[in-house]
Amino acid sequence: MDSSAVPSSRATDTRKWSTPTPPDTPTSMTPQSESLSSSPESAHLPDRPASTGTLPSKGYYPVQHHQHHHHPSSYLLWALLQTQAASHLPSASTSAPSCTPASENSADLPSHKDFGRTSSPPESLRKLAIKGQLMASAATTPSSPTISVHAPTNRQQQDSQQQKDHEKEHQDTLLPAPAVAFSHALRSLNDLDGGIGGFGFTGQHNPIAYNSPYSQSIPSTAPGSPRIPPMRQNSGCVTPRIRPHATTLNIPGMTRSRVSPDGRIPERDVAAKLVVIMVGLPARGKSYITKKIQRYLSWQQHNTKIFNVGNRRRIAAGVIHKGDQPAPTSADGHDDHDPHDAPKRAATILLQGKDAPKISLEQEEPTTLDLNEHRDESAPKDPIDQSAKFFDPKNETAAKLREQVAIDTLDELLNYLLHQGGSVGILDATNSNVHRRKLIVEHIQQREPKLGILFIESICHDQNLLEANMRLKLAGPDYKDKDPHKSLEDFRERVRAYESAYEPLGKWEEDNDLQYIQMIDVGRKVIHHRLRGFLTAGIASYLTTFNLAPRQIWITRHGQSQDNQLHKLGGDSGLTERGHYYAQALYNFITFKRKEWLIEQKNKIASSTFPPAPGDHTPPYPELYQELDDKNFCVWTSMLKRSIESAEYFDADDDYDVKQWEMLNELNAGTFEGMTYEEIAQQYPEEYQKRSKDKLHYIYPGVGGEGYLQVISRLRDMVREIERITDHVLIVGHRSVCRVLMAYFMDLTRESIADLDVPLGMLYAIDPKPYGIEFHAYKYDEAQGWFKELPNYRPQRTTDRNN
Repeated sequence: MDSSAVPSSRATDTRKWSTPTPPDTPTSMTPQSESLSSSPESAHLPDRPASTGTLPSKGYYPVQHHQHHHHPSSYLLWALLQTQAASHLPSASTSAPSCTPASENSADLPSHKDFGRTSSPPESLRKLAIKGQLMASAATTPSSPTISVHAPTNRQQQDSQQQKDHEKEHQDTLLPAPAVAFSHALRSLNDLDGGIGGFGFTGQHNPIAYNSPYSQSIPSTAPGSPRIPPMRQNSGCVTPRIRPHATTLNIPGMTRSRVSPDGRIPERDVAAKLVVIMVGLPARGKSYITKKIQRYLSWQQHNTKIFNVGNRRRIAAGVIHKGDQPAPTSADGHDDHDPHDAPKRAATILLQGKDAPKISLEQEEPTTLDLNEHRDESAPKDPIDQSAKFFDPKNETAAKLREQVAIDTLDELLNYLLHQGGSVGILDATNSNVHRRKLIVEHIQQREPKLGILFIESICHDQNLLEANMRLKLAGPDYKDKDPHKSLEDFRERVRAYESAYEPLGKWEEDNDLQYIQMIDVGRKVIHHRLRGFLTAGIASYLTTFNLAPRQIWITRHGQSQDNQLHKLGGDSGLTERGHYYAQALYNFITFKRKEWLIEQKNKIASSTFPPAPGDHTPPYPELYQELDDKNFCVWTSMLKRSIESAEYFDADDDYDVKQWEMLNELNAGTFEGMTYEEIAQQYPEEYQKRSKDKLHYIYPGVGGEGYLQVISRLRDMVREIERITDHVLIVGHRSVCRVLMAYFMDLTRESIADLDVPLGMLYAIDPKPYGIEFHAYKYDEAQGWFKELPNYRPQRTTDRNN
C-alpha cells in the first residue's frame, strides 16, 4: 500500500493508521486501514495518541480470503519486518498500544533488500522457511501471559475485552497477529542459530536467552518452605568418620570452635599434641632449653609440662628422697624450682597472702625400679652409685635401670597428654643413641600413633661455653657437698662415657620422616628437618631467639595520668604534674643503675674463681662480656600519650634509643573506654559480673574490645624480640601489658596473670641467667624523688581495682 494514500495530518483522523506492507504480499494478508475505519469495531476504539507508537501487541487482524494460499515463510518475513519497525519505537509494555501514520515512519523502515542483510542472515531465514510448516500449529498456541506490576486501567480493560471479542468472532479465518507470530519466530530462530553471534535481530547484544525457562516462567506465589535447623550428621553416610580431624592453628583467645570454645587444643585432636624429646650430651644446656620452651608455651596458655628422667633416676637410685626432690612443672605453668638449681626464682605468686602449696610426689615418682613391689618407706636403703661408672655403656645393669626409668617417665608423659589435658610434654634426658630413640618412638606409637614427635638436640662446640656449663653442674644434686675438683673430674668422665656411644640426630630420623631441630652453641646455629604443625613451627621460631648475653630488662608503668586521677579506663590523656616528676626520677634512677651494673659485671669477671665460692652460682662466660662498654640501652613505649611522655627525659638523651610500639598499647576496653569501674557496675551489671568471674578470658564488648588473651597474642613477637636482643631494655607500658610480660618472665600461673598487682610507681628488674632469672623490685619514693628496693618482694594479687 502506498504511503501517499494515507493522510499525512494526524489531526484529520487519528484512527486511520497504516503499517508497512510486506513486499509481494497479497491483499488478503494486508491489514486495511480503510476497513478498520469503517468497521463497527473501529467505532468503539479510543482515539490513539498522536505520538509515535507500535502496532497492537495482541489480537488478530482481519484478512480477505484469496483464491490461493501463500507459504508461511512469507508471513514470517512480514512479521520480522513489523518488528524491525517496532524496534525504532517505544516498548508496548510501558504504554497503551498506539499506531503511527505510515507517512511518518515508512521512510525509516528498511527496504526488502536491506532487511535480509541487516537483520537476519539468509541461512537463518532459510531454516525459518523450512520450519514454517510448524507455524500452523504454533498459531493456535497461546503466548505466555504478561504480568504487570500495575493494576489495569479502565481504558486498558476496554481494549482487552474488545480484542477478545474480536478474536472469538474471527478465530476460524484469522492468522496470528504480528507480535505473536514474531514471538514464535524469534524463539525458533534462537533455537536454530542462537542469534547472530549472541546478538538479536537488531544487531544489539541480548544477554537473556529467549528459550530460557526463566524468561517464560511465572514466579510462584506459594509460601516458602520452613527453615530446617542444621543437625549433626556424618555427611549423609552411615559409616562413622574414621579419618582424623584437621589439626590447624589453635591460639587461646584468638580461635574458637565447637570442640574448643577457649581456643586451646581439644582432647580429640591428638594429632595436634606434641611430645618433645631432648637429645644431647650432659652439660649441653638441655634443661635450660626445656625450661625456656615450657615457660613460653605455658605463657601462651598451652598446657606444657617437663618430665625429667634424671630426677626420676636419682629417686629410683636412692640418691635423693622425695622430700628433697623438687616438684615437676605443673600443668598450669607454675612450678617449685630445684633448690639446687640456684638461685631459686622469686616467681611464686602469693595466694591470699600465703605461699602456693607445693605439689607432692607421693603419687608421681617411684622410689624403686619395680613399681608393683611393696616397699617400706621407713626402711633404709643403700643408694646406687651415681659416679661415671654408672653411665658407662658397658655397665649392662645400670643401662637397663636407666632404660626402664626412661620408659616409666615416658609413660607418665603420655598419660599427661592423653588423659590429663596436656598439650605438650617434654622428655628431658640424654637419649644419646639411636637404640634409645627408636625405643621411645615405638613406645609412643604403640600408645597413640597420631601423637606428634619432635626431637631437639643441643650441641656445644664452644669449649669455653662447655667449661662454664660443667662448672655450673657442680652445684647440682649429683655433686652436692663434694670436693669440687674431684666432682669436676668425675663429671668429665661421665661426659666421655656418653661420648663413646653418642649418635647425633641424622640418618635414622630422616629415613623415618621424623621432625628434629639441632641447636648448636645455644642457638648460634639452628638446623630444621621436616617440621610440620603450628606448635613445632612456634618452638622452632622461638629457639632462634636464644642468647646468654648478660643484660637487664626493666618493666614499669607510665607516670600518673589525668585519667588515672579520675579512675577512668583507657583513653589517651597526658601526664599530671606528679606523672612528669615520676618520669624525671625514672630517668635518673635508670641512668644510675646502668652505670652500677657495668661496674658489677667487670668486678665479677675479675673476681671469678674456681672452685665457685659459696653462693656463687653464675659461671664465667668470658666471650659474652667482651662488649659490655658498647652495650646499648633501648627504651620502648606504647603509642599512647601518657607512655610517651613518661620517656621524655630518655628521648632527650642521645645515649638512649627510644621507640614507640603499638603492640604495647593498653588493653582496649571497647564500649567501656572512658568509664570508671563504678559506672560499669551500675550501668552494665551483667558485664561487670562476667568480668569478675573470669578476667583472663573476658573480652570487653564493642568495637576494638580486647581481653588478656588478646594482649598475650599481640605481645608474642615482642617477647621474642626481647629474648633476641643483647642490649638493655626499659619497657614503659600499662597495667595489662606489664602483667602479661611479668607473667612470662616469672613463669606465673594463668590464674594469676589478670590479678597480678602492678601499681603505679613500681619498677621491676629482670636479669636473665643460664639457670633462669634474677628478679628485683623497686618502689618509687615520691618525697625523695628516688626508688627504693624491696628485698623480699613477691608478686601478689591486686586488692585495688583502680590502681
